[in-house]
Amino acid sequence: MSDTAPLTLRGTGVDRVDEVFTPEAIELIEMLHRRFEPTRVALLAERGERERRLAAGGSLDFLPETREIREDPTWTVPPPAPGLEDRRVEITGPTDRKMTINALNSGAKVWLADFEDANTPSWANMIDGQLNLRAALEGTLDFVSEAGKAYTLGEEIATIVVRPRGWHLIEKHVEVDGTPVAGGLVDFALYLVHCGRLQIDAGRGPYYYLPKLEGHREARLWNDVFTLAEQYLGLATGTIRATVLIETIPAAFEMEEILYELRDHSAGLNAGRWDYLFSIIKKFREHGEKMAFPDRSALTMTTSFMRAYTELLVTTCHRRGAHAIGGMAAAIPSRRDPDANAIALAKVREDKTREAGDGFDGSWVAHPDLVPVCREVFDGVLGDAPNQLDTRCEHVDVDAGQLLDVASVPGRVTTAGLHNDVAVGLRYLESWLRGSGAVAIFGLMEDAATAEISRSLIWQWVHTGARLEDDTAITPELIDTVITEQLDRVRGEIGEEAFAAGRWTDAEALFRHVALTDPFVDFLTVAAYDSLD
Repeated sequence: MSDTAPLTLRGTGVDRVDEVFTPEAIELIEMLHRRFEPTRVALLAERGERERRLAAGGSLDFLPETREIREDPTWTVPPPAPGLEDRRVEITGPTDRKMTINALNSGAKVWLADFEDANTPSWANMIDGQLNLRAALEGTLDFVSEAGKAYTLGEEIATIVVRPRGWHLIEKHVEVDGTPVAGGLVDFALYLVHCGRLQIDAGRGPYYYLPKLEGHREARLWNDVFTLAEQYLGLATGTIRATVLIETIPAAFEMEEILYELRDHSAGLNAGRWDYLFSIIKKFREHGEKMAFPDRSALTMTTSFMRAYTELLVTTCHRRGAHAIGGMAAAIPSRRDPDANAIALAKVREDKTREAGDGFDGSWVAHPDLVPVCREVFDGVLGDAPNQLDTRCEHVDVDAGQLLDVASVPGRVTTAGLHNDVAVGLRYLESWLRGSGAVAIFGLMEDAATAEISRSLIWQWVHTGARLEDDTAITPELIDTVITEQLDRVRGEIGEEAFAAGRWTDAEALFRHVALTDPFVDFLTVAAYDSLD
């Protein structure tokens, strides 16, 4: 008797699921799961073993066993794929109808269609997102707001690059052989089946952003997935392209190896700054004060360890003919407050000017109003050239000590910084639980990555015995007090009725869990996923 069982869908109450889970899509998902699930599980176990070594006092360094790859000057990735030659402005956001239309019409060269950090992975959101992407490529997508404003696609739209979920996340609504399928494989396969040919016919291709990788073997797994999927659909090798987010500290030590593993499919690397900072806290959480951070506001891209990270990324990419894409500026514009708007635009301009000057080929924005600022900055450096791939920084020589030089970050933990982290964590989680994974809070665009920073900083400060500027100890009791104060503030802003109608009680419980529980909770999205339909 066979021990295999057909794909089973556990989700209910969502329309048009059969349009997404077609026989071809189901067959591909079954094949990918059966072939690669054991490898995924083994690689996640390796993550745990690495964390145990670090907890025992270990550190990170460049891998001696892959030195030959790093020192071989002869290999490169393929030339940029159609539609990815010029990436000077990339806009990010979830795949709801309004955002899909606004992002594609924004004037950005690329839209990162996000099934991960900017998305709450409810069953409804995941199905709706796939339908919206297909409708956009078919030219049939439209949207009418509650106020009656109509949104339609323009003639020229951005190149779509989909970010599937990371290897650590499952899709509980999809099972093969009685086991939940990796969320990333579901997202990847559905988009490829429904939109791959549409993209190819439009002169582009099925492109992806790969999140949360911790090393080259995880990149190799994605490469094997791409190769098998291309064979299954009869696509030429290299039709699928992927940009990898370097947003974990282990991956920073394996940038060249990651490009090498994906070299037939590689489209470059991205500096995923917020998750990168979160990863440092998580991986070195047992190293005490020497790896402890000050306020989130002090963790800028100009600190020495972040400069080492970005310089290494640009140098690595351009040595191998790959794009280097800059990170997200969290500041967002205000259409109601001219002064706040001017400050936000100035911050974004400063951030993008630094990246363009450092050799990045493009960068991210989170709001359509920021596209012109980013484009203007990169236009000034690139001119008519599509990128800076010819820019070489051979003088850059980054070592492990520079990448891990957390102790040099200036600043301290302040009362204002602590209150802000609690407020952001609570407000973001409440929004996430209601189905919105990207939300403006205090003039910044917050997503799962920035929420991870907020809650992990609190965990770190409590567990390292940090003190505020007035010498107050940061204890669980202090955090309890701040949580109460911040929830009272929300009640005052929105009223008791709206507060009761929201998910604030659930958000409070979840925040306490991910910010204070020992041992450290690896991902808040994993902890929160069971709360979703």
